[in-house]
Amino acid sequence: MERTTNSMLRIGDWRVDPAAGQISRNGETARLEERTMRLLVCLAQRPGEIVSIDDLLNQVWPEVTVTPDSVYQAVASLRRLLGDDPRQPAYIATVPRLGYRMVAAVGPWTDASRQDQAAADQDAAETGAGAGSASPGNGATRRGRRTRARLAWSAGTAVCVGVVVTLFVYYWIEHESRIVIVDPPLPAQNSGVPGGSIAVLPFLDLTEGMKNEEFADGMTEELIGRLSKVPNLRVPAPTASFYYKGKQIPVADIASALGVVYVLDGSVRKAGSRVRVAARLVRAENGYVLWTENYDRPFDDILMVQDDIAGEVTKALKASIAADEDRGLTP
Repeated sequence: MERTTNSMLRIGDWRVDPAAGQISRNGETARLEERTMRLLVCLAQRPGEIVSIDDLLNQVWPEVTVTPDSVYQAVASLRRLLGDDPRQPAYIATVPRLGYRMVAAVGPWTDASRQDQAAADQDAAETGAGAGSASPGNGATRRGRRTRARLAWSAGTAVCVGVVVTLFVYYWIEHESRIVIVDPPLPAQNSGVPGGSIAVLPFLDLTEGMKNEEFADGMTEELIGRLSKVPNLRVPAPTASFYYKGKQIPVADIASALGVVYVLDGSVRKAGSRVRVAARLVRAENGYVLWTENYDRPFDDILMVQDDIAGEVTKALKASIAADEDRGLTP
């Protein structure tokens, strides 16, 4: 199935615009890194067929020498953007030891596709508002539905009001009759590891041409996995952290939304065959930097580099957070 990489595609529920580097669905738009888009188009050009790792390396990374790890991480990033589940794939299926296969329906984004989307939007609007031109029979049906919806809403409102009133009365009686003294929670025992909570924000890809987004995302996920294994340390899941990728939101607001005390962020740079990962620990409430460090490694084995740096960062963070706790700053 031959298609130029600049043609608009429809892949499952997504509209794919390779020229703009964007995918969109139901008002939601996401920007793809150049090689991630190239990988998506490569799979879409052969829907239902198994595309080997070697083919993907040759077509997506033709001018550079990379390992299969780059393919694995690019597919993981693409699945996350598409909202695909590798265990029950709706878009990209893994064929063990062979490669990957596009299982979603693929076709050109045509006027018919636009009309289908517009019709779906109109149906949704009519369903939500219960308005629009229709035959008398359909109008009666809609009026009946609206009446039932209003009755259901009224009944639901009455139930909610009743529950609120009941809870208020119960609360008032309980507090009038007795005073309950609640002891504050006991601090975690000093076990040599820090308590508290930390969010790992997506690391920035600052390499030339921003061609190492997969490595930066993999670094973020590796750190989340490592830190989540530290006793007494609460770490939000990757889906929560990656929600803030590319968004200009103050650190204090992100920390408040995720319910954490500390925020770890960083960046990835590359020069020749070496990569530099910079990491920084920030106390969210005041924006003070508690710790920062650079890690330089040869860029020969991506997984080993990520594992090595994640281990070093975890050790440093445990010491920094523990020192912050000793100063009595952690709530």
